[in-house]
Amino acid sequence: MALGLFRVCLVVVTAVINHPLLFPRENTTVPENEEEIIRKMQAHQERLQLERLRLEEEVAQLAAEEAPEQRGAEESQQQQHDTRTAWDLWSTLCMILFLMIEVWRQDHHQDEPSPECLAADEDELPGQEGAPLPGLTLPSKSTLGHFYERCIRGATADAARTREFVEGFVDDLLEALRSLCNRDADMEVEDFIGVDSMYENWQVDKPLLCQLLVPFTPPEPYHFHPELWCSRRSQPLDRQGYGRIQVARADEDALGCVCGKTKLGEDMLCLLHSKPRGEAAGELLCAPDSPYLDALLVMKWFQTALTRAWHRIAHKYDFDLAFGQLDTPGSLKIKFRSGKCMPFNLIPAVQCEDSDLYFVSHLAREPPLASGTDWLLSFAVYERRFLRMTSKALPEGACHLSCLQIASFLLSKQSRLTGPSALGSFHLKTALLHLLLARRPADWKAAQLDVRLHELLRFLEKSLLEKKLHHFFMGNRKVPASLGLPEAVRQAEPLNLFRPFVLQRSLYRKTLDSFYEMLKNAPALISEYSLHGSADPAGPPHKAGVL
Repeated sequence: MALGLFRVCLVVVTAVINHPLLFPRENTTVPENEEEIIRKMQAHQERLQLERLRLEEEVAQLAAEEAPEQRGAEESQQQQHDTRTAWDLWSTLCMILFLMIEVWRQDHHQDEPSPECLAADEDELPGQEGAPLPGLTLPSKSTLGHFYERCIRGATADAARTREFVEGFVDDLLEALRSLCNRDADMEVEDFIGVDSMYENWQVDKPLLCQLLVPFTPPEPYHFHPELWCSRRSQPLDRQGYGRIQVARADEDALGCVCGKTKLGEDMLCLLHSKPRGEAAGELLCAPDSPYLDALLVMKWFQTALTRAWHRIAHKYDFDLAFGQLDTPGSLKIKFRSGKCMPFNLIPAVQCEDSDLYFVSHLAREPPLASGTDWLLSFAVYERRFLRMTSKALPEGACHLSCLQIASFLLSKQSRLTGPSALGSFHLKTALLHLLLARRPADWKAAQLDVRLHELLRFLEKSLLEKKLHHFFMGNRKVPASLGLPEAVRQAEPLNLFRPFVLQRSLYRKTLDSFYEMLKNAPALISEYSLHGSADPAGPPHKAGVL
């Protein structure tokens, strides 16, 4: 009897220890669906029942061998009754135990990062900052509201005037650029498109910065043929969201002219192109010996064209124009006589077919391009459209943009304190877009500002711990079809924006430490600025070049 009870206890303890949710191993993973968990628990239960039947037989045999022959049938029946009672008790305890495990999983599995992530990166997490958000105490609603009104709303009150001034000047600058271009040989510049925080009404950082896409097209009879990389079967994971732009003639197929498939001499003329291929490719800003548009050549062309255009209209304005950052095309800065500066960015872009997707030569949040023919895919127009569409369904005075502004303000202050990290305002906006899609419109009332802000920060922490933050549009089938997103993008595989953290351990540690430091400083920072107001400096100076 004692041996049987010991074996039962051993089986129960083994089942509990081997349960993946209570004692995760380094290479174990949490099942992705409930059916898999139920199936495994049923298999555990069946094994326990079989073990119970086998042990009952062994106990009965031991009892028959050890019991004296003079014991009556009444004692034997009593012993069997006691054995069954003990087994029933242990079986009941096992079922209760597994039921408690299942209830615990339902309550906590959705809110906690997967055990495999925590186990794999346990040495990278700060020892004293393991779970700061449950203990994060934001200031009272009145303090938070006062902080927003005094430090954020007041700081962005002149955003409309800034946009109006910059747009008027850029219109004049681009018109001068067009007048200097040869329409039969040069790229044709179209009207600009305002994107990002200044046009989504959540700009916080000073000075106010306008981001303007400037689409351009090739001269006739050429046209652009974009190649979008959405599938990892065609490109590696780190190139998802990129693409190439092929330059072709209107009377050619996508593979190019026949002269590209024939070995012609250097001085041989193509009757269709009417000039040597090397000369034609150079004029169309293609990479050497390639039909694909070179982003580096486009950047140089754009800077040169802007310089010529400014020299043509400079006499009309009482200020100077300079490049803000020499390694970024279109990063411009208006310098007034008073010493005040007004920066803005003009970003050369190529429209992706008939959609509102644009290939751009650069983005501030992205590392330098590995190849000159690789172009980044910008969803900025769709981001602005989604926020505008969502705002129509939200209550009046909804707090969604307020949450984004406060989080961006805290991140900006932390970056100036400890230096920039891999976490940027684009990641904050991505997290907000996910929450907007997941929550009901009624959850974004103005009175819920503190709750939604806490939820946004918690979402970011969970994403950092799991090293997983999916791009909002790429591969997201929950995005409303009315947004007009191309079906190839909706059906693509999800793009993880935090994938670099998997390989770059030092960058991940620095970003995580900076994030936790920001959370630690947030309550005191909000309280202090709500009392004394905010006067953001213009930020560190950049190397500039006068046009």
